[in-house]
Amino acid sequence: MFRKIEAIIREEALDAVREALAGIGIVGMNVFEIRGHGRLGSQEHSWRYTYLHKDMLPKIQLNIILSEHNVERTVEAIMRAARTGKEGDGIIFISPIEDVVRVRTGERGREALSYPDDIDARRTGGHEQSS
Repeated sequence: MFRKIEAIIREEALDAVREALAGIGIVGMNVFEIRGHGRLGSQEHSWRYTYLHKDMLPKIQLNIILSEHNVERTVEAIMRAARTGKEGDGIIFISPIEDVVRVRTGERGREALSYPDDIDARRTGGHEQSS
């Protein structure tokens, strides 16, 4: 079974998160520039004696599809790299994925997601392992 990790993080955390993910073998992901707010709601900033009210803050959204046995390690890497301890550090959603199909080759499942030296190849020593 596969899982989708959708992480919403601060813009300035992107490089550190990408490095942390590469360090554990995550080689494929999608990155989106988004705007939004969570519990924090809107923020007020002062600039040159004027107050600016921002209710939609810039964030980065990462989408990663991976084997379910790699989820905890990936979540820990994201949290370690993105955490500042301040409000607005982000949130991570984890969802089940029923199937994956690579358009170019028609490969399905694990074969559609495999990359040389990715987290699964490192875990199994380069050999497939059934889940």
